[in-house]
Amino acid sequence: MNKKKMFLCSFFEKVASLLPKFAGEDLQGKTVAFIPTAGKHEEVNFFIATARQAFENLGMKINDMDISSISTKEIAEQLDQSDYIYVSGGNTFFLLQELKRTGSDKLIKDQILKGKPYIGESAGSILVAPDISYMKCVNYSKEKAPLLKSFSALGVVDFYSVPHYKEEPFVEINDEVVRRYDKLLNLLPISNTQAVIVNGDTREIVEADK
Repeated sequence: MNKKKMFLCSFFEKVASLLPKFAGEDLQGKTVAFIPTAGKHEEVNFFIATARQAFENLGMKINDMDISSISTKEIAEQLDQSDYIYVSGGNTFFLLQELKRTGSDKLIKDQILKGKPYIGESAGSILVAPDISYMKCVNYSKEKAPLLKSFSALGVVDFYSVPHYKEEPFVEINDEVVRRYDKLLNLLPISNTQAVIVNGDTREIVEADK
């Protein structure tokens, strides 16, 4: 039985109001493993603070987990102890490098397959695709991910999210992604006010009030 339960978005603050319905439970007091690693070296990373505030507004408790600075054992323990997993936006390639380096890519994938709800924002949404090389024209830099040898990702969905679709300042670069890969990959563009809800083998795009 496919137990996957995922909430994939571009900008969590804009769609956080949809999370309780996705969760199907009272979120007050629930814990979220909060992984901000993708935004660690980005000049623009205000979305980490807004996501944190959105979770707090929902009454959730945050377990901060920068996977690049804690041990694999600690990562495993915190994932086990949390009710939800959240992976922030930022540099997808640095994120994947750190996941592979620590082995937490396998830990997170295992949690997802067992049914632990996963929330991905931007890079966190891209991460669950089979591979992230389709986004190389967006934020790939060998300098930021010098240890990354493979672009294979978690592979827990069969589609490829394109976050911030038709949203500034990403319009031109996302149009380029779509031009290059629309006929090659199962692309799923989403705006800042949309989220992809995955339940087992089904998925739907939902939209928050603008």
